[in-house]
Amino acid sequence: MQSVNLIIMGITLLFLLSIMASMISPRLGVPLLLVFLVIGMLAGENGPGNIPFDNIGMAYVIGTLALAVILFDGGLRTNIDNFRVGLRPALSLATLGVTISSLICGLIAAWVLDLSILEGLLIGAIVGSTDAAAVFSILNMQGLTLKSRVGATLEIESGINDPMAIFLTLTLISLILSDTRIGFLSLAGSFVWQMGMGAVVGIVCGRLLARGITHLSLSPGLYPLLALFGGVFTFALATQFGASGFLAIYLAGLMVGRHVGHGIYSIERFHDGVAWLAQISMFLILGMLVTPAELIPFAPGALLVGLLLIMVARPVAVWLCLLPFRFTWQETLFIAWVGLRGAVPIVLAMFPWDAGMEQWRSFFNVAFVIVLMSLLLQGWTVTPLAKRLGLNIPTTSARVQRVEMGIPGQEELEFVGYRLVKDNPLLGHSLVAVPLPEGCRLLCVLRDGRILDGDPGSLQLEAGDYLYLLAPTALVPELDRVLVRDATADWLASQAFFGEFVLNPRARLRDLGELYNFEVPPEQENWSVTRLIFNRYRQPVIGDNVRCGKVEFVVREMDATRILKVSLKLPH
Repeated sequence: MQSVNLIIMGITLLFLLSIMASMISPRLGVPLLLVFLVIGMLAGENGPGNIPFDNIGMAYVIGTLALAVILFDGGLRTNIDNFRVGLRPALSLATLGVTISSLICGLIAAWVLDLSILEGLLIGAIVGSTDAAAVFSILNMQGLTLKSRVGATLEIESGINDPMAIFLTLTLISLILSDTRIGFLSLAGSFVWQMGMGAVVGIVCGRLLARGITHLSLSPGLYPLLALFGGVFTFALATQFGASGFLAIYLAGLMVGRHVGHGIYSIERFHDGVAWLAQISMFLILGMLVTPAELIPFAPGALLVGLLLIMVARPVAVWLCLLPFRFTWQETLFIAWVGLRGAVPIVLAMFPWDAGMEQWRSFFNVAFVIVLMSLLLQGWTVTPLAKRLGLNIPTTSARVQRVEMGIPGQEELEFVGYRLVKDNPLLGHSLVAVPLPEGCRLLCVLRDGRILDGDPGSLQLEAGDYLYLLAPTALVPELDRVLVRDATADWLASQAFFGEFVLNPRARLRDLGELYNFEVPPEQENWSVTRLIFNRYRQPVIGDNVRCGKVEFVVREMDATRILKVSLKLPH
């Protein structure tokens, strides 16, 4: 019994340290995944914790299951409306991009590490996929949001690029271990089956799961569990069919997030905690599994391979894949740089062990060094680079609480709370002047921990105030636009970014040139501002800009694919 208590104390202490470390990570700009990994290494047999752990099977199962849970949470939170601008480039990056970067990196690994071509390509496949989840954890902790084209592309790529890396890894392991050649048609058929069947299982199971959550009468606390275990079952079912379980569970999460209305916020909040638990568990286990002393002989070669992967392989793959989609050079550069390596390469590095390859430990150590270098080099520079390239969107206020009322037989209502911070346009206005959507009711305002009393017409909003409201679920997004001041609203308040004047996008360039005194190329005189923007961007998003003479037009407001407002930015 005493030994069991010590084990429980040790495990809980590691988790407590990992959770507390999340307070330090944002200040240092270090990816939390790296912090969890280091804590696991310190707890291992070469660290002060001196905990011997070499159960590869347990690490493999925990890592695989944790990845599945993280992908389900990612699909659950993916805004399907972003597919308009991000799906096609993300598909290109997740398939062709992973293949190109794996091929280039594999050839480099074969040359640097003195391996056979197939063994080098196996290392390339293992480290070929990115971990954009690590990037977004950094950006979110720094209070940054990316332009929707860049953010959507990375978000979707992160959810669908793992299956390609897994397919390449398993294929190369089969080629290395097999005495017979595998034909191209066989490989192509295997790829189509894994991706196609994985997509079918994910979409069908996801829709069924969404219907179950919507129509079954359960205790409120059981709906998140139904979603979790339904997602894991989808993963196992697709894998049983020989399809991509990772693609299936991501799409299942996407279907649940898309088709479940009432109760989705509680499910998302629950899965946010589960996803953090999965990440901490996975990286602690992987950190304990590695032996730091064994990394030293592999470090020089692995560092060179990782550096060339970051500087050459990933940029070439991204440039080729995004070439048809008219991304700006700033967007292409950022997407190329944020190809962080995280949990997936370390888990993939255990696939050779599962297949019975004797040299699997070498692949594992090389992949581990590359992941460490990627998190250190790229993890510290993602946020400054986003600011430097002008791809970040600052936010001013945030929703702090959302609770579903769950009144049977009544309209779906929610109790919603917001915090106002400095620079919010509502500051200084009275409560009656807040443009609330019809059907929403302000319940109270908290300031310095107390409820404000008095005439609503005389009370003025200040920075730090908390507003609590009762609102129908369907109106919460509209309420967010008023009080949260999302990316669009925040930039609208920034004259430095959008410029001085708001224009009708149908205005002719010749008329604007005469009014604001700038030159317009003769062939564009009869163009509208909308045509000028669409001539530059295939699918414009808010924040896109086009220069004409000495002025700049910036997309200010959109409705799906239609430009509603444009700003004119004069030269300083």
